Amino acid sequence: MNWIHLTDEKQLQEIEEISHRQPVVVFKHSTRCSISGTALGRLERNWNTTEIRPYYLDLLAYRPLSGQVAQAFGIEHQSPQLLLIRDGKCIYHASHWDINYAELMKVAG
Repeated sequence: MNWIHLTDEKQLQEIEEISHRQPVVVFKHSTRCSISGTALGRLERNWNTTEIRPYYLDLLAYRPLSGQVAQAFGIEHQSPQLLLIRDGKCIYHASHWDINYAELMKVAG
């Protein structure tokens, strides 16, 4: 899995633009949270697609950016959290134990 690290608010515009051509995932990860680590590991072990562009946001290093993601896509911040962006909108999101690769792929089509 080739994560693109989300480190700058300018990338939110990039995500919105890319999402008109292909689905984009944003995974918000807290490196100090065992639930977040488990969710990340499960996602990475199951990841088997090149059709979705994956972005990774380290919440401890870039906490203010998480709020900007929430505002840009109209989804309340959670940690860990997975957002699926298509056509500039969040069409699916899950947090904690609800983060599931198979469910993500059903929605992503």
